[in-house]
Amino acid sequence: MKKKDKEKQDTTDKQKTVEVEQPEVAEESSDQLQECQIQECQNKITALEGKLAESNEKFLRLFSEFDNYRKRTAKERIELSKMATADIIIAMLPVLDDMERACSLGSSKPEPDPVFEGLVLILNKFKSILRQKGVEEIPAVGEDFNTDLHEAVTHTPASEAEQKGKVLEATQKGYTLNGKVIRFAKVIVAN
Repeated sequence: MKKKDKEKQDTTDKQKTVEVEQPEVAEESSDQLQECQIQECQNKITALEGKLAESNEKFLRLFSEFDNYRKRTAKERIELSKMATADIIIAMLPVLDDMERACSLGSSKPEPDPVFEGLVLILNKFKSILRQKGVEEIPAVGEDFNTDLHEAVTHTPASEAEQKGKVLEATQKGYTLNGKVIRFAKVIVAN
């Protein structure tokens, strides 16, 4: 019986050994499983962080584009309101020219005329209103000829060398509205 007992003992020991070894294998596989799960979670986190960064970048671009659009439309609205009166003012410039001519003719009389004085007051008021709206006269006589502001009607020979390229006379006054030319000054230029 001893032999049988010994064999039985050996078999039991082997089973115990197998039983002891199996939990180690189970522990190793659970560690590997946990590591795989951790790695998958880290990969998901990295992917989500990338998507979040991309979404933030798109949001910032969209926000800055909208901000630029808002600023541009506000600026265009201001420009439009400034230039909305341009057509009306351009239509009134010939009336201004006529009033200035009438005042220049009336000033040659030696005695004061109340009608003439009233016309001068109206002309000054008209010019004042135009100035308030941003209309300014383009300086011409004695200035250097500038194609951005002046339109040469004719050229005449210069009597002095320093007059070359200068405006001798303005046949029609030019005007700007808020810094933009609405009518070029028609001038005679010395050559």
